[in-house]
Amino acid sequence: TFLIFLIHHSRFIFICKRNINTHMAAAADHVVIVEEGRQATAEHPSAGPVYRCKYAKDGLLDLPADLDSPWQLFSEAVKQYPNEQMLGRRVTVDSKVGPYTWITYREAHDAALRIGSAIRSRGVNPGNCCGIYGSNCPEWIIAMEACMSQGITYVPLYDSLGVNAVEFIINHAEVSLVFVQEKALSSILACHKGCSSNLNTIVTFGEVSTTQKEEAENQCVSLFSWHEFLLMGNSDETTLPRKQKTDICTIMYTSGTTGEPKGVILSNAAIMVEVLSIDKMLQVTDRSCDTSDLFFSYLPLAHCYDQVMEIYFLSRGSSVGYWRGDIRYLMDDVHALKPTVFCGVPRVYDKLYAGVMQKISAGGLIRKKLFDLAYNYKLGNMRKGLSQEEASPRLDRLMFDKIKDALGGRAHMLLSGAAPLPRHVEEFLRIIPASNLSQGYGLTESCGGSFTTLAGVFSMVGTVGVPMPTVEARLVSVPEMGYEAFSGDVARGEICLRGNSMFSGYHKRQDLTDQVVINGWFHTGDIGEWQEDGSMKIIDRKKNIFKLSQGEYVAVENLENTYSRCPLIAQIWIYGNSFESFLVAVVVPERKAIEDWAKLNNQSSPNDFESLCQNLKAQKYFLDELNSTAKQYQLKGFEMLKAVHLEPNLFDIERDLITPTFKLKRPQLLKHYKSIIDQLYTEAKASRA
Repeated sequence: TFLIFLIHHSRFIFICKRNINTHMAAAADHVVIVEEGRQATAEHPSAGPVYRCKYAKDGLLDLPADLDSPWQLFSEAVKQYPNEQMLGRRVTVDSKVGPYTWITYREAHDAALRIGSAIRSRGVNPGNCCGIYGSNCPEWIIAMEACMSQGITYVPLYDSLGVNAVEFIINHAEVSLVFVQEKALSSILACHKGCSSNLNTIVTFGEVSTTQKEEAENQCVSLFSWHEFLLMGNSDETTLPRKQKTDICTIMYTSGTTGEPKGVILSNAAIMVEVLSIDKMLQVTDRSCDTSDLFFSYLPLAHCYDQVMEIYFLSRGSSVGYWRGDIRYLMDDVHALKPTVFCGVPRVYDKLYAGVMQKISAGGLIRKKLFDLAYNYKLGNMRKGLSQEEASPRLDRLMFDKIKDALGGRAHMLLSGAAPLPRHVEEFLRIIPASNLSQGYGLTESCGGSFTTLAGVFSMVGTVGVPMPTVEARLVSVPEMGYEAFSGDVARGEICLRGNSMFSGYHKRQDLTDQVVINGWFHTGDIGEWQEDGSMKIIDRKKNIFKLSQGEYVAVENLENTYSRCPLIAQIWIYGNSFESFLVAVVVPERKAIEDWAKLNNQSSPNDFESLCQNLKAQKYFLDELNSTAKQYQLKGFEMLKAVHLEPNLFDIERDLITPTFKLKRPQLLKHYKSIIDQLYTEAKASRA
């Protein structure tokens, strides 16, 4: 059908090409300068101009005078949408999973009031801290709203941080009461001895066994089931304390790549203005969400990204459905919910892309060729300026509509954050009909998103877009890395932020706060480059730089991004010893890639993954392919790898090798692979002798 379409619809193609010229006007300025740059001084490096997005040209987005707490956002939604479905989950009975079942806004509001009242009955007062420990579920959000109702600071505890970090946070934030998922109860009890001076009450999201009660009593801690605790409170709104914009809403501990977790202080005002900015940018790129929208919750609620998004959706009367917590059934849950908005990270979207392309390839060579032809045609039109809807409406119906089914078939908005999307994946997501894609950038310290791309502006592919309307941004030069923000042909430097959605500092660590907040500007540690259309491109990381013995500086994260373009590998960690002149790496190969190589080269046990990773010929093959990629992208000689170790196991959270957002924890990686790194250097030097 598609081939006939191309042959017999030349008039349609001509019309499309003719209309492209009407969209070829120069891209409008998406940012405005509000302060000029400055030259370097003896104390400070030079800095570029201060920019805002055009939607905040007359002033940063701020809060209405009568809005003091996120609890008000939820309460107003309850008044407007009391009977709308709010929180949903799938229940498994006799090993069979059912459809999503829901509680309404009124039911969730009543539960939050009762839980909040019960918290107060345990001696937790406004301004005190309450912990929430577990994966995404309705109880997590209700516990959060309960804290907000009482002006209590909630402290998320990552279910992937491990016992030591959980114990540290409970003591550091002086948490006396923790809500905990049943599967994490044993972890809390195990660390209670080290935090018994603070923690005295534990409330589970579900039921509690007699044995668990006895174990808690032996440790002098009170343990309640969710139902028991609910009955201890009341739903009287008249006794709720008054809240203020400057109150601490949450202390969100970042996992970090080094040292102890840092407690990022976010005020009521920061959370609320970030929620308002999300609505503002959705209006620009798509539409404000409403009661017709369904949001799929699976990214950790303990992180800013998902948490702020859920607060937004629940302020709009939308519904939030939770996954079962098992990655094996993630897509099954997506298809059951059929979300209208989907938040993802590159790792999820990359798997989605790979799955779709695999199905297309499995359909045969002709089908693959036809898809490629249609894909490149639409992509070409979008690159020339046509909107997604105009680029190929007939091809959408013939070829692309079914791609939407991969996310349930109803998603009109796709959001991506936490790390940069590979360009080919971002382009693929942008061609999906009736789905707008926005990629963003932010940190816990900026309350989530601080930059976002505009869905209809194709020139922003490969960037993180423009500043959100709550912040201003500038680049500061980094001379030691060769990045100039003030006088260079292209402005490059460290991304610095200030504005209404920024954090208030690190809890009990003014020293760390002073290191990153300088003259009112938060220094992110990320290196950015302004683009002609006003968007920002992340190009490097300031902290991940080291010097080799010959004096050459290596921006290792930039290198890893380049080597990751090699299709044979799943993960890579590059290391350079400052007493050595070359780089080595630990590489996790794609299983199929190494097995295909083994079959092609008649290796024994071609399906024994671990043995193949130890194969010296395989190691040389992967080293050669990686360096071929390096040459393709014109890396310098000292940036080439001289030795690699093939690791059969993915870098994971369980071994403390990556953060929950999949960033490499370099000190921990070095500690874990120290003997292997030493061996790589010894063998590489011996082979060069």
